[in-house]
Amino acid sequence: MRDTSAIPVPKSETLLDWYDGHARKMPWRVGPAERKAGVRPDPYRIWMSEVMLQQTTVAAVKDYFLKFTGKWPTVSDLAAAEDADVMANWAGLGYYARARNLLKCARAVADEHGGVFPQTYAELLKLPGIGPYTAAAVASIAFDEPAVVVDGNVERVMSRIFNVQTPLPDAKPELTEWAATLTPTDRPGDYAQAVMDLGATICTPRNPACGLCPWRDNCRARLEGTPTDLPRKKPKKAKPKRRGIAYIARRVDGAYLLETRPESGLLGGMLGWPGSDWAETDPVPAPPIRAEWKTLNEEAKHTFTHFHLSLTVLTALVPMERQPERGEFIEADAFDPASLPTVMRKAFALTDRGKT
Repeated sequence: MRDTSAIPVPKSETLLDWYDGHARKMPWRVGPAERKAGVRPDPYRIWMSEVMLQQTTVAAVKDYFLKFTGKWPTVSDLAAAEDADVMANWAGLGYYARARNLLKCARAVADEHGGVFPQTYAELLKLPGIGPYTAAAVASIAFDEPAVVVDGNVERVMSRIFNVQTPLPDAKPELTEWAATLTPTDRPGDYAQAVMDLGATICTPRNPACGLCPWRDNCRARLEGTPTDLPRKKPKKAKPKRRGIAYIARRVDGAYLLETRPESGLLGGMLGWPGSDWAETDPVPAPPIRAEWKTLNEEAKHTFTHFHLSLTVLTALVPMERQPERGEFIEADAFDPASLPTVMRKAFALTDRGKT
């Protein structure tokens, strides 16, 4: 194995030169040329994008970001929005706790800070729903504080540059320390975006384009011939499987029976089909209204972060006078399946109405 101890540490200036010519164009980003011309990033847009990008790809986020910022162009606009409206527009992005925290944070900024985001990592971290990564990203990108920004792309770059063999997630503290050694005081916001772009476009998980990398001469893993082996990860545990029942009742006038899920737990505060608990044992039937229920032949399947879910879908047509034991009927002209969480949309798509 080659001795890589004498390889010089990469320079942030080298990466910034690369970024000046290769920065990705994104609707929330102020590019390097604009930054040099004095244009400042909007912390609201940076914060919004970072919350949306957690566990989600850039390609998936762009349309949602434009929809949200078009509908709520300032943090005060978002703070004044109806919870149900925000949750409906979030549908499809997943991780609905993020949408609830989005509102909590927006309202804290509006109520406690006059609609102006705090400008330091320490103060941003005090806001509800903002963790160390998001606080660092906003402080760095929006306010040029040399905060250490470490996402999955940065972890991958650091693990290869410094040939870190410790598997994730145990390696996170070590990788953060290495990232801190490279974070500059000059243009830290551009640097944070540059290293994330490097990981997203050059230092990719598979088949990294090492020949195009501005830090290739400083990469210990490249010289060892092991970049694709890094970062190492602990074997994943198999996800458990859970089962449940979704009840889709349609009234004769076309209205659908829906209920708002409890604030805590998965899909908290979201509108969805009434159903049973989700458990690893056979679900206990819990019909929300008296009806002649018909079981569909196909199940709705969805994977959450920690488990796989299979929903048995039951449908029924009920008369006008029938009252539900829980939930409420949503008139046909007010019902929009696109506003439902993904798993609920999958269940609806199995019905005859969902297929038309």
